Amino acid sequence: MSKLVIFDMDGVIADVGSSWVHVHESFGVNNDHSLRAYLRGEINDIEFIQRDIKLWKDKDPAVDTIKIAKILQDVPIMPGAQETVQTLRNNGVKTAIVSAGIDLLADLVIERVPFDAHLANGFETDPEGRLTGKAILNVKLMDKGEAVKRVAGQLGAKKEETISVGNSRYDVSMFDQSGFGIAFCPEDDIVRRHADVVVDKKDLRAILEFI
Repeated sequence: MSKLVIFDMDGVIADVGSSWVHVHESFGVNNDHSLRAYLRGEINDIEFIQRDIKLWKDKDPAVDTIKIAKILQDVPIMPGAQETVQTLRNNGVKTAIVSAGIDLLADLVIERVPFDAHLANGFETDPEGRLTGKAILNVKLMDKGEAVKRVAGQLGAKKEETISVGNSRYDVSMFDQSGFGIAFCPEDDIVRRHADVVVDKKDLRAILEFI
């Protein structure tokens, strides 16, 4: 019996491909060079995030969390997300977000969709809320499974009692630390192959029949 369902955020709970890229687009920058370096193993997660922050600070040295939150406010919730999470909670199943996306977006999401826990990445700020340039790493992009294990432990769910829902190759490690993996509107064949079931309908309520 399932006790916990853990959702990726970007592309699953939030209807955006990447919260980081969403902010980049607002500043008119891109992190393609850093992404390639990260995937080649030339930089780690902290350096990857800090390069992203530097792109923003180069455009606006005084950028603060208020500005970033305003950029993220227009990110829509995935269709069916509220009903899905509420249905799970009504049936005694705990829910959580594990994401390598931006924690400010996770904060905005849980104002609309109640979760028992959420874990995402962020940035250090000074007393005025301005970004210092340093990263706060909670979830490694290539090892989200470690964060799944941590959250499941905090919420009292064993691996076999945990379901993970993701949409990309970066979510495969989530499946590895769960008893069941659901690929929701998958963006690549890798996550399709590693999931127990695939849901192509862009409505989170479609996952309920498998839980």
